[in-house]
Amino acid sequence: MKQVWVQQRECNFFPVRTADLGRRDLEGRKQKGCFECCIKCLGGVPYASLVATILCFSGVALFCGCGHVALTGTVSILEQHFSTTASDHALLSEVIQLMQYVIYGIASFFFLYGIILLAEGFYTTSAVKELHGEFKTTACGRCISGMFVFLTYVLGVAWLGVFGFSAVPVFMFYNIWSTCEVIKSFQSNVTVPGDQICVDIRQYGIIPWNAVPGKACGPILENICNTNEFYMSYHLFIVACAGAGATVIALIHFLMILSSNWAYLKDASKMQAYQDIKAKEEQELQDIQSRSKEQLNSYT
Repeated sequence: MKQVWVQQRECNFFPVRTADLGRRDLEGRKQKGCFECCIKCLGGVPYASLVATILCFSGVALFCGCGHVALTGTVSILEQHFSTTASDHALLSEVIQLMQYVIYGIASFFFLYGIILLAEGFYTTSAVKELHGEFKTTACGRCISGMFVFLTYVLGVAWLGVFGFSAVPVFMFYNIWSTCEVIKSFQSNVTVPGDQICVDIRQYGIIPWNAVPGKACGPILENICNTNEFYMSYHLFIVACAGAGATVIALIHFLMILSSNWAYLKDASKMQAYQDIKAKEEQELQDIQSRSKEQLNSYT
């Protein structure tokens, strides 16, 4: 085994075997390679798509979970206080049950769609960062990116409608809650009877006009506002509306990301076509030069 002299500090030398030096170089290369690999992996992560996916998942989860529980509490309030006959609110119960099934479908669809958009973000990020490598964008990939842009736009418009629709129960519960607050404030005023202050649910169109009792007044209405079903349903509808708004923001974020990535892929395809033509011309020039050299060599 050979030995070499390695300088330590300024004037001191000590013998080290060449195998030890090779082992140290190999370990240094491994550490440097792992660091470069980590940096490359972190550079390929689509952080914008990741943030939009987390926001989309959070908004859909809030809307679906809170909306499902709030609808159940709303049916309980109607059955106990505003529509004691089952036939009067049978249609409403069926509609609410259908909406709960729709909520299940929305949660499943957006869970899958968010993962697909995140994967598409990884694809386009890799395409942009590896333009000068072996990665090649295809017409099919650009078509899929354009399809996602259109689909996300349609879903964003649809969720704007969902956001507006989710604000309706918040408005209704707020009117009931504010009426209860008025009744509480009138209790100190003897000249104004609280029994004359009522809330008629039938005017909202969710139950028919022949529903009994259909309305609640005075202390009865105040007791309804003090129940856990009313308190939970009111606040859950607020959270569900906020979740729908967060989903709209996430879809707008996705739309901007997808549009930007589609533009990058379009530019990448043009750059690749230019590089292919350039490489072909260089190859033809090299072939011409090599044939010229062969002809000169044959003459000599």
